[in-house]
Amino acid sequence: MFTKLERKIAFRYLAARKRGFGSVVTWVSFLGIMLGVATLIVVMSVMGGFHDTLLSRIVGMNGHVVVYHQDGAIADYDFLVDKIKQNKTVARAVSGIVPIAEGQVMVTARGNNSGAMVRGIRMNDLETKTHSGVRLYGKALSEIQDGELVIGSTLSRNLGVHMGDSVSLVSANGATPTAFGTMPRIMSYPVKTAFFMGMYEYDSGYIFMPLATAQKYLNMGDAVTHIDLFLKNPADTDSVREALITDLPNGFIVRDWRDLNRGFVGALQVESNVMFLILMLIVIVAAFNIVSSLVMLVKDKSKDIAVLRTFGVSRRSMMRIFILSGTTIGVVGALLGTVLGTIVAAYIEPIRQFFQWATGRDLFPAELYYLSELPSKIVPATVLGIALIAIALAFLATIYPAWKAANTDPVEVLRNE
Repeated sequence: MFTKLERKIAFRYLAARKRGFGSVVTWVSFLGIMLGVATLIVVMSVMGGFHDTLLSRIVGMNGHVVVYHQDGAIADYDFLVDKIKQNKTVARAVSGIVPIAEGQVMVTARGNNSGAMVRGIRMNDLETKTHSGVRLYGKALSEIQDGELVIGSTLSRNLGVHMGDSVSLVSANGATPTAFGTMPRIMSYPVKTAFFMGMYEYDSGYIFMPLATAQKYLNMGDAVTHIDLFLKNPADTDSVREALITDLPNGFIVRDWRDLNRGFVGALQVESNVMFLILMLIVIVAAFNIVSSLVMLVKDKSKDIAVLRTFGVSRRSMMRIFILSGTTIGVVGALLGTVLGTIVAAYIEPIRQFFQWATGRDLFPAELYYLSELPSKIVPATVLGIALIAIALAFLATIYPAWKAANTDPVEVLRNE
Protein backbone atom coordinates (compact mmCIF):
# COMPACT_ATOMS: atom_id res chain seq x y z
CA MET A 1 0.00 0.00 0.00
CA PHE A 2 2.86 2.36 0.82
CA THR A 3 6.04 2.50 -1.22
CA LYS A 4 9.50 2.49 0.35
CA LEU A 5 9.94 6.20 -0.45
CA GLU A 6 6.58 7.09 1.15
CA ARG A 7 7.40 5.13 4.30
CA LYS A 8 10.86 6.69 4.56
CA ILE A 9 9.60 10.27 4.20
CA ALA A 10 6.59 9.68 6.49
CA PHE A 11 8.68 8.30 9.34
CA ARG A 12 11.32 11.01 8.86
CA TYR A 13 8.62 13.68 9.22
CA LEU A 14 7.19 11.78 12.19
CA ALA A 15 10.58 11.75 13.89
CA ALA A 16 11.20 15.47 13.31
CA ARG A 17 11.58 17.20 16.67
CA LYS A 18 10.09 20.54 15.66
CA ARG A 19 6.75 19.43 14.21
CA GLY A 20 6.89 15.64 14.18
CA PHE A 21 6.77 13.09 16.97
CA GLY A 22 9.02 15.20 19.12
CA SER A 23 6.50 18.07 19.23
CA VAL A 24 4.29 18.72 22.24
CA VAL A 25 1.06 18.58 20.20
CA THR A 26 1.95 15.18 18.77
CA TRP A 27 2.76 13.81 22.21
CA VAL A 28 -0.53 15.13 23.54
CA SER A 29 -2.47 13.44 20.76
CA PHE A 30 -0.50 10.20 21.20
CA LEU A 31 -1.05 10.13 24.97
CA GLY A 32 -4.69 11.13 24.51
CA ILE A 33 -5.36 8.17 22.23
CA MET A 34 -3.43 5.77 24.49
CA LEU A 35 -5.14 6.89 27.69
CA GLY A 36 -8.52 7.15 26.00
CA VAL A 37 -8.32 3.59 24.69
CA ALA A 38 -7.02 2.28 28.03
CA THR A 39 -9.73 4.08 29.99
CA LEU A 40 -12.45 2.84 27.66
CA ILE A 41 -11.26 -0.75 27.95
CA VAL A 42 -11.08 -0.57 31.76
CA VAL A 43 -14.47 1.09 32.14
CA MET A 44 -16.25 -1.21 29.68
CA SER A 45 -14.63 -4.27 31.29
CA VAL A 46 -15.70 -3.17 34.77
CA MET A 47 -19.19 -2.29 33.58
CA GLY A 48 -19.48 -5.66 31.83
CA GLY A 49 -18.22 -7.52 34.87
CA PHE A 50 -20.52 -5.52 37.14
CA HIS A 51 -23.49 -6.24 34.86
CA ASP A 52 -22.82 -9.98 34.50
CA THR A 53 -21.93 -10.55 38.16
CA LEU A 54 -24.99 -8.79 39.47
CA LEU A 55 -27.34 -10.51 37.06
CA SER A 56 -25.82 -13.94 37.60
CA ARG A 57 -26.19 -13.61 41.36
CA ILE A 58 -29.66 -12.13 41.18
CA VAL A 59 -30.84 -14.76 38.71
CA GLY A 60 -28.94 -17.48 40.58
CA MET A 61 -31.04 -16.81 43.68
CA ASN A 62 -34.39 -16.01 42.07
CA GLY A 63 -34.65 -18.22 39.03
CA HIS A 64 -34.89 -17.38 35.35
CA VAL A 65 -38.67 -17.83 35.24
CA VAL A 66 -41.01 -17.40 38.21
CA VAL A 67 -44.59 -18.66 38.53
CA TYR A 68 -47.01 -16.78 40.84
CA HIS A 69 -50.72 -17.04 41.53
CA GLN A 70 -53.02 -14.05 41.62
CA ASP A 71 -54.27 -15.14 45.07
CA GLY A 72 -50.74 -14.77 46.48
CA ALA A 73 -50.27 -18.45 47.34
CA ILE A 74 -49.92 -21.71 45.43
CA ALA A 75 -51.54 -24.58 47.37
CA ASP A 76 -50.94 -27.77 45.37
CA TYR A 77 -47.40 -26.81 44.42
CA ASP A 78 -46.03 -30.37 44.14
CA PHE A 79 -48.85 -31.22 41.71
CA LEU A 80 -48.09 -28.02 39.80
CA VAL A 81 -44.38 -28.87 39.64
CA ASP A 82 -45.24 -32.28 38.16
CA LYS A 83 -47.55 -30.62 35.63
CA ILE A 84 -44.81 -28.18 34.63
CA LYS A 85 -42.35 -31.05 34.14
CA GLN A 86 -44.78 -32.75 31.74
CA ASN A 87 -44.40 -29.87 29.30
CA LYS A 88 -41.78 -31.00 26.79
CA THR A 89 -40.45 -27.51 26.08
CA VAL A 90 -39.99 -26.80 29.78
CA ALA A 91 -38.59 -30.24 30.57
CA ARG A 92 -35.82 -29.84 27.97
CA ALA A 93 -34.84 -26.38 29.18
CA VAL A 94 -35.03 -26.46 32.99
CA SER A 95 -32.30 -27.63 35.33
CA GLY A 96 -34.39 -27.26 38.49
CA ILE A 97 -37.85 -26.29 39.76
CA VAL A 98 -37.91 -24.91 43.30
CA PRO A 99 -41.02 -24.01 45.37
CA ILE A 100 -40.46 -20.98 47.62
CA ALA A 101 -42.36 -19.58 50.63
CA GLU A 102 -41.32 -15.97 51.16
CA GLY A 103 -42.23 -13.14 53.50
CA GLN A 104 -40.95 -9.84 54.87
CA VAL A 105 -39.93 -9.80 58.55
CA MET A 106 -38.08 -7.80 61.15
CA VAL A 107 -35.28 -9.73 62.84
CA THR A 108 -34.02 -8.79 66.31
CA ALA A 109 -31.13 -10.04 68.46
CA ARG A 110 -28.98 -8.57 71.26
CA GLY A 111 -30.89 -5.30 71.14
CA ASN A 112 -30.26 -4.90 67.40
CA ASN A 113 -32.89 -5.15 64.69
CA SER A 114 -33.01 -5.14 60.91
CA GLY A 115 -35.47 -5.76 58.12
CA ALA A 116 -35.02 -9.04 56.26
CA MET A 117 -36.65 -11.34 53.74
CA VAL A 118 -37.41 -14.84 55.00
CA ARG A 119 -37.26 -17.46 52.28
CA GLY A 120 -38.46 -20.98 52.95
CA ILE A 121 -36.85 -23.55 50.70
CA ARG A 122 -36.01 -27.22 50.79
CA MET A 123 -32.40 -27.45 51.90
CA ASN A 124 -31.43 -29.84 49.12
CA ASP A 125 -32.74 -27.27 46.60
CA LEU A 126 -30.79 -24.49 48.33
CA GLU A 127 -27.65 -26.63 48.27
CA THR A 128 -28.12 -27.33 44.56
CA LYS A 129 -28.66 -23.70 43.56
CA THR A 130 -25.82 -22.33 45.71
CA HIS A 131 -22.98 -21.55 43.28
CA SER A 132 -19.28 -22.03 43.96
CA GLY A 133 -18.75 -18.38 44.86
CA VAL A 134 -20.94 -18.67 47.99
CA ARG A 135 -19.03 -19.31 51.21
CA LEU A 136 -20.76 -21.04 54.16
CA TYR A 137 -19.89 -20.80 57.85
CA GLY A 138 -21.35 -23.31 60.30
CA LYS A 139 -23.39 -26.43 59.55
CA ALA A 140 -23.63 -27.83 56.05
CA LEU A 141 -26.90 -27.04 54.31
CA SER A 142 -27.79 -30.72 54.14
CA GLU A 143 -27.64 -30.86 57.96
CA ILE A 144 -30.02 -27.93 58.57
CA GLN A 145 -33.12 -29.21 60.39
CA ASP A 146 -36.63 -27.91 60.94
CA GLY A 147 -36.57 -24.73 63.00
CA GLU A 148 -32.98 -23.72 62.14
CA LEU A 149 -31.87 -20.68 60.13
CA VAL A 150 -29.29 -19.83 57.46
CA ILE A 151 -28.65 -16.05 57.38
CA GLY A 152 -26.40 -13.66 55.50
CA SER A 153 -22.99 -13.00 57.01
CA THR A 154 -23.46 -9.22 56.94
CA LEU A 155 -26.83 -9.54 58.65
CA SER A 156 -25.37 -11.77 61.38
CA ARG A 157 -22.56 -9.28 61.91
CA ASN A 158 -24.99 -6.35 62.10
CA LEU A 159 -27.09 -8.21 64.66
CA GLY A 160 -24.03 -9.34 66.63
CA VAL A 161 -25.00 -13.03 66.57
CA HIS A 162 -22.78 -16.08 66.28
CA MET A 163 -23.56 -19.60 65.15
CA GLY A 164 -25.89 -21.19 67.72
CA ASP A 165 -27.37 -17.89 68.92
CA SER A 166 -31.11 -17.32 68.56
CA VAL A 167 -32.85 -14.46 66.75
CA SER A 168 -36.47 -13.36 66.92
CA LEU A 169 -38.51 -12.92 63.76
CA VAL A 170 -41.44 -10.50 63.74
CA SER A 171 -43.95 -10.77 60.90
CA ALA A 172 -47.37 -9.32 60.11
CA ASN A 173 -48.22 -12.50 58.16
CA GLY A 174 -50.39 -14.75 60.27
CA ALA A 175 -50.83 -12.04 62.91
CA THR A 176 -52.95 -13.06 65.92
CA PRO A 177 -56.13 -11.04 66.65
CA THR A 178 -56.56 -10.08 70.33
CA ALA A 179 -58.83 -7.88 72.43
CA PHE A 180 -56.23 -5.13 72.12
CA GLY A 181 -55.86 -5.42 68.36
CA THR A 182 -53.85 -7.55 65.97
CA MET A 183 -50.54 -8.78 67.34
CA PRO A 184 -47.64 -9.56 65.00
CA ARG A 185 -46.32 -13.10 64.87
CA ILE A 186 -43.07 -13.39 66.90
CA MET A 187 -40.98 -16.56 67.03
CA SER A 188 -37.38 -17.35 67.95
CA TYR A 189 -35.05 -19.59 65.94
CA PRO A 190 -31.39 -20.60 66.30
CA VAL A 191 -28.85 -19.51 63.66
CA LYS A 192 -26.85 -22.50 62.49
CA THR A 193 -25.19 -21.30 59.26
CA ALA A 194 -24.12 -18.00 57.72
CA PHE A 195 -23.54 -17.46 54.01
CA PHE A 196 -21.43 -14.94 52.12
CA MET A 197 -22.53 -14.42 48.53
CA GLY A 198 -20.57 -11.25 47.82
CA MET A 199 -23.76 -9.34 47.02
CA TYR A 200 -24.63 -6.92 49.77
CA GLU A 201 -28.40 -7.03 49.25
CA TYR A 202 -28.49 -10.75 49.97
CA ASP A 203 -25.74 -10.91 52.58
CA SER A 204 -27.43 -8.22 54.65
CA GLY A 205 -31.11 -8.93 54.10
CA TYR A 206 -31.91 -12.60 53.50
CA ILE A 207 -32.72 -15.47 55.86
CA PHE A 208 -33.22 -19.02 54.61
CA MET A 209 -35.09 -21.70 56.53
CA PRO A 210 -36.53 -25.13 55.70
CA LEU A 211 -39.72 -24.89 53.67
CA ALA A 212 -41.90 -26.51 56.36
CA THR A 213 -40.58 -24.06 58.99
CA ALA A 214 -41.35 -21.05 56.79
CA GLN A 215 -44.85 -22.31 55.99
CA LYS A 216 -45.57 -22.74 59.69
CA TYR A 217 -44.10 -19.37 60.66
CA LEU A 218 -45.81 -17.43 57.85
CA ASN A 219 -49.08 -19.28 58.60
CA MET A 220 -49.40 -20.41 54.98
CA GLY A 221 -50.43 -23.99 55.61
CA ASP A 222 -49.19 -26.32 52.88
CA ALA A 223 -48.64 -23.56 50.28
CA VAL A 224 -45.86 -21.49 48.73
CA THR A 225 -45.69 -17.93 47.41
CA HIS A 226 -44.08 -18.81 44.07
CA ILE A 227 -42.12 -21.40 42.09
CA ASP A 228 -38.69 -20.67 40.61
CA LEU A 229 -37.56 -22.32 37.39
CA PHE A 230 -33.81 -22.46 36.70
CA LEU A 231 -32.84 -22.94 33.08
CA LYS A 232 -29.82 -24.61 31.55
CA ASN A 233 -29.52 -21.77 29.06
CA PRO A 234 -30.89 -18.28 29.88
CA ALA A 235 -31.51 -17.79 26.15
CA ASP A 236 -34.47 -20.22 26.46
CA THR A 237 -36.32 -17.86 28.82
CA ASP A 238 -38.85 -16.65 26.22
CA SER A 239 -39.78 -20.12 24.96
CA VAL A 240 -40.23 -21.49 28.49
CA ARG A 241 -42.32 -18.50 29.52
CA GLU A 242 -44.60 -18.83 26.49
CA ALA A 243 -44.99 -22.57 27.08
CA LEU A 244 -46.00 -21.98 30.71
CA ILE A 245 -48.46 -19.20 29.84
CA THR A 246 -50.15 -21.54 27.35
CA ASP A 247 -50.10 -24.61 29.60
CA LEU A 248 -51.03 -23.26 33.05
CA PRO A 249 -54.66 -22.59 34.11
CA ASN A 250 -56.09 -19.11 34.54
CA GLY A 251 -54.95 -17.25 37.62
CA PHE A 252 -51.26 -18.07 37.26
CA ILE A 253 -48.78 -15.31 36.45
CA VAL A 254 -45.49 -16.10 34.69
CA ARG A 255 -42.64 -13.60 34.81
CA ASP A 256 -38.98 -13.89 33.83
CA TRP A 257 -35.86 -12.35 35.34
CA ARG A 258 -35.91 -9.46 32.87
CA ASP A 259 -39.42 -8.46 33.98
CA LEU A 260 -38.46 -8.68 37.65
CA ASN A 261 -35.31 -6.60 37.14
CA ARG A 262 -36.31 -4.48 34.15
CA GLY A 263 -35.46 -1.12 35.70
CA PHE A 264 -32.16 -2.38 37.07
CA VAL A 265 -31.04 -4.01 33.80
CA GLY A 266 -32.10 -0.95 31.81
CA ALA A 267 -30.22 1.40 34.12
CA LEU A 268 -27.04 -0.67 33.77
CA GLN A 269 -27.30 -0.67 29.98
CA VAL A 270 -27.92 3.09 29.78
CA GLU A 271 -25.02 3.77 32.14
CA SER A 272 -22.72 1.60 30.07
CA ASN A 273 -23.68 3.37 26.82
CA VAL A 274 -23.34 6.84 28.32
CA MET A 275 -19.93 6.05 29.82
CA PHE A 276 -18.75 4.77 26.43
CA LEU A 277 -19.86 7.95 24.66
CA ILE A 278 -18.35 10.25 27.27
CA LEU A 279 -15.00 8.50 27.35
CA MET A 280 -14.90 8.29 23.56
CA LEU A 281 -14.62 12.09 23.63
CA ILE A 282 -11.07 11.64 24.94
CA VAL A 283 -10.12 9.77 21.78
CA ILE A 284 -11.94 12.31 19.59
CA VAL A 285 -10.07 15.21 21.20
CA ALA A 286 -6.80 13.36 20.63
CA ALA A 287 -7.78 12.90 16.97
CA PHE A 288 -8.30 16.66 16.64
CA ASN A 289 -4.81 17.13 18.05
CA ILE A 290 -3.52 14.94 15.24
CA VAL A 291 -5.21 17.30 12.77
CA SER A 292 -3.52 20.34 14.27
CA SER A 293 -0.17 18.57 14.49
CA LEU A 294 -0.24 17.51 10.83
CA VAL A 295 -1.47 20.91 9.64
CA MET A 296 1.53 22.53 11.36
CA LEU A 297 3.77 19.84 9.90
CA VAL A 298 2.46 20.53 6.38
CA LYS A 299 3.04 24.26 6.83
CA ASP A 300 6.54 23.69 8.20
CA LYS A 301 7.46 21.26 5.41
CA SER A 302 5.89 23.19 2.55
CA LYS A 303 9.30 23.80 0.92
CA ASP A 304 10.17 20.08 1.16
CA ILE A 305 6.75 19.21 -0.30
CA ALA A 306 7.35 21.60 -3.21
CA VAL A 307 10.78 20.09 -3.94
CA LEU A 308 9.37 16.55 -3.81
CA ARG A 309 6.60 17.55 -6.19
CA THR A 310 9.10 19.00 -8.66
CA PHE A 311 11.03 15.72 -8.53
CA GLY A 312 7.92 13.88 -9.69
CA VAL A 313 6.27 12.75 -6.46
CA SER A 314 2.54 12.56 -7.22
CA ARG A 315 -0.23 14.16 -5.22
CA ARG A 316 -1.49 10.71 -4.24
CA SER A 317 1.92 9.85 -2.83
CA MET A 318 2.00 13.07 -0.83
CA MET A 319 -1.40 12.22 0.64
CA ARG A 320 -0.23 8.75 1.58
CA ILE A 321 2.90 10.17 3.25
CA PHE A 322 0.90 12.34 5.65
CA ILE A 323 -1.82 9.74 6.14
CA LEU A 324 0.87 7.27 7.19
CA SER A 325 2.42 9.81 9.57
CA GLY A 326 -0.84 10.58 11.35
CA THR A 327 -2.22 7.04 11.34
CA THR A 328 1.02 5.76 12.88
CA ILE A 329 0.34 7.93 15.92
CA GLY A 330 -3.15 6.43 16.20
CA VAL A 331 -1.98 2.84 15.70
CA VAL A 332 0.86 3.05 18.23
CA GLY A 333 -1.34 4.89 20.73
CA ALA A 334 -4.19 2.38 20.29
CA LEU A 335 -1.89 -0.62 20.66
CA LEU A 336 -0.19 0.70 23.80
CA GLY A 337 -3.57 1.78 25.18
CA THR A 338 -4.98 -1.69 24.52
CA VAL A 339 -2.11 -3.35 26.37
CA LEU A 340 -2.33 -0.90 29.27
CA GLY A 341 -6.12 -1.11 29.51
CA THR A 342 -6.16 -4.92 29.38
CA ILE A 343 -3.56 -5.20 32.14
CA VAL A 344 -5.40 -2.73 34.39
CA ALA A 345 -8.76 -4.42 33.72
CA ALA A 346 -7.32 -7.84 34.52
CA TYR A 347 -5.89 -6.65 37.86
CA ILE A 348 -8.51 -4.04 38.75
CA GLU A 349 -9.38 -5.58 42.13
CA PRO A 350 -5.75 -5.71 43.44
CA ILE A 351 -5.27 -2.15 42.13
CA ARG A 352 -8.41 -1.03 43.99
CA GLN A 353 -7.22 -2.69 47.18
CA PHE A 354 -3.83 -0.99 46.87
CA PHE A 355 -5.32 2.49 46.45
CA GLN A 356 -7.80 1.75 49.20
CA TRP A 357 -4.91 0.81 51.49
CA ALA A 358 -2.86 3.83 50.39
CA THR A 359 -5.69 6.35 50.87
CA GLY A 360 -7.34 4.70 53.85
CA ARG A 361 -10.76 5.11 52.23
CA ASP A 362 -13.34 2.59 51.07
CA LEU A 363 -13.35 3.13 47.30
CA PHE A 364 -16.05 0.53 46.57
CA PRO A 365 -18.57 0.38 49.44
CA ALA A 366 -20.58 -2.83 49.24
CA GLU A 367 -23.77 -1.24 50.58
CA LEU A 368 -23.73 1.22 47.65
CA TYR A 369 -22.59 -1.00 44.78
CA TYR A 370 -24.12 -4.29 46.04
CA LEU A 371 -20.86 -6.20 45.49
CA SER A 372 -17.94 -6.72 47.86
CA GLU A 373 -15.35 -6.96 45.06
CA LEU A 374 -14.82 -4.89 41.94
CA PRO A 375 -15.63 -7.21 39.02
CA SER A 376 -14.11 -7.12 35.56
CA LYS A 377 -14.91 -8.98 32.38
CA ILE A 378 -12.58 -8.53 29.42
CA VAL A 379 -14.44 -9.17 26.17
CA PRO A 380 -11.97 -9.55 23.26
CA ALA A 381 -14.51 -8.26 20.73
CA THR A 382 -15.07 -5.09 22.78
CA VAL A 383 -11.33 -4.51 23.21
CA LEU A 384 -10.73 -4.99 19.49
CA GLY A 385 -13.65 -2.71 18.63
CA ILE A 386 -12.34 0.11 20.85
CA ALA A 387 -8.86 -0.16 19.32
CA LEU A 388 -10.25 -0.15 15.77
CA ILE A 389 -12.45 2.89 16.50
CA ALA A 390 -9.42 4.78 17.79
CA ILE A 391 -7.38 3.87 14.70
CA ALA A 392 -10.28 4.84 12.43
CA LEU A 393 -10.60 8.25 14.12
CA ALA A 394 -6.87 8.80 13.77
CA PHE A 395 -7.08 7.89 10.08
CA LEU A 396 -10.00 10.28 9.50
CA ALA A 397 -8.05 13.02 11.26
CA THR A 398 -5.26 12.75 8.67
CA ILE A 399 -7.43 13.25 5.60
CA TYR A 400 -7.64 17.05 5.64
CA PRO A 401 -3.92 17.70 6.36
CA ALA A 402 -2.96 15.11 3.74
CA TRP A 403 -5.29 16.70 1.19
CA LYS A 404 -3.78 20.11 2.01
CA ALA A 405 -0.27 18.75 1.50
CA ALA A 406 -1.23 17.12 -1.81
CA ASN A 407 -2.72 20.36 -3.10
CA THR A 408 0.34 22.45 -2.26
CA ASP A 409 1.38 24.39 -5.38
CA PRO A 410 5.17 23.85 -5.74
CA VAL A 411 5.53 26.82 -8.12
CA GLU A 412 3.92 29.21 -5.66
CA VAL A 413 5.95 27.89 -2.75
CA LEU A 414 9.30 28.06 -4.56
CA ARG A 415 8.53 31.53 -5.93
CA ASN A 416 8.12 32.86 -2.38
CA GLU A 417 11.32 31.28 -1.12
